[in-house]
Amino acid sequence: MAQCEVCGNDYDMSFEVHAQGKVHVFDSFECAIQRMAPICEHCQVRIVGHGVQAGRRWFCCAHCARQEGAAAIVDRVEAGV
Repeated sequence: MAQCEVCGNDYDMSFEVHAQGKVHVFDSFECAIQRMAPICEHCQVRIVGHGVQAGRRWFCCAHCARQEGAAAIVDRVEAGV
């Protein structure tokens, strides 16, 4: 059993996430998202999907990126679809 680094739960089905040279231990995806998912720099939601990056800044979508001045960012959706 291992203790979740977010909530402290000691759980027999905890899991490890290896990222950027560190090992993190969680008891649920919810805790993993809370600790590891980046936050949109415009609307402050956790970025659980792909998100977009503009320089060193992360956004949940192209709309939020454009609102913060990243005019070249566009959604990957064909017009009219």
